[in-house]
Amino acid sequence: MRNTKADALLEALPYFQQFRGRTVVVKYGGAAMENPDLVESVLRDIVFLEAVGINPVVVHGGGKAITAAMKQANLTARFVDGLRVTDAASIHIIDHVLNEVIGPSLAKKIVELGGKAQVLSGKQVLTAEKGAPHFDAAGTKVDMGFIGEIVAVNVAPVQKLVDAEIVPIVSPLGLGADGQAYNINADIAAAKIAQALQAHKIIYLSDVNGVRRDPRDENSLISTLTPSQIQKLKEEGIIASGMIPKVDSALEALAGGVSKVHFLDGKQPHALLLELFTDAGIGTEIAAGNK
Repeated sequence: MRNTKADALLEALPYFQQFRGRTVVVKYGGAAMENPDLVESVLRDIVFLEAVGINPVVVHGGGKAITAAMKQANLTARFVDGLRVTDAASIHIIDHVLNEVIGPSLAKKIVELGGKAQVLSGKQVLTAEKGAPHFDAAGTKVDMGFIGEIVAVNVAPVQKLVDAEIVPIVSPLGLGADGQAYNINADIAAAKIAQALQAHKIIYLSDVNGVRRDPRDENSLISTLTPSQIQKLKEEGIIASGMIPKVDSALEALAGGVSKVHFLDGKQPHALLLELFTDAGIGTEIAAGNK
């Protein structure tokens, strides 16, 4: 008689062996951060990774919580090219929500689940400068305010926690030379941190199950992609809006030494374990070296 639990462990064994001692950056955002059951599922996966000798680094977003906090302050959220236009009042709220609400709540839950975690403000890790203007749908140039572009990564505080087997929980903020905080797209922040760490993988958890040929049809998932295919999908408008920073940062990370990038649906329970430790996987994978 077959033991399905034993079979699952045996299927996972070569992946445990392959990834042991490797660093995996997880960009955590979207609806999976809003549902308490999904939060626990994701963070239990993170604790599992650490327990089997993999080094997870979490870079988290907070879009919906930030928008809600802005609404409470009578501020209207505006997005251009998938990026939040950030004025002086907004950056204060963003800093507070990311570093004093979301980050500590994630770290606390990891500890409750038996792991170790510590919050790191991105301001300790990312040096940034004011980003370039963008153009809205009407072609009008938009000053993005305190949206930053990363100019340097101080990976030492992240690596120190990794070496101590403590999961770093990093917010997507940067610090300018003048002491100004900058809002950084979390996908881009995760990619830059992964490059600096020479991480083995980046996993993007978001609201969709990966890159789809038809963005409205979850059954049109593309399981593997090459950089040239990505460029074609962008030209066709299939990869658009908020997916653009994800794929662009993924390609940059691959060019910078990261081996593989995965796009997963964070709303699927235990998506991390299913992607990393099963033969079939569940999302979209882009591997270095594929042209």
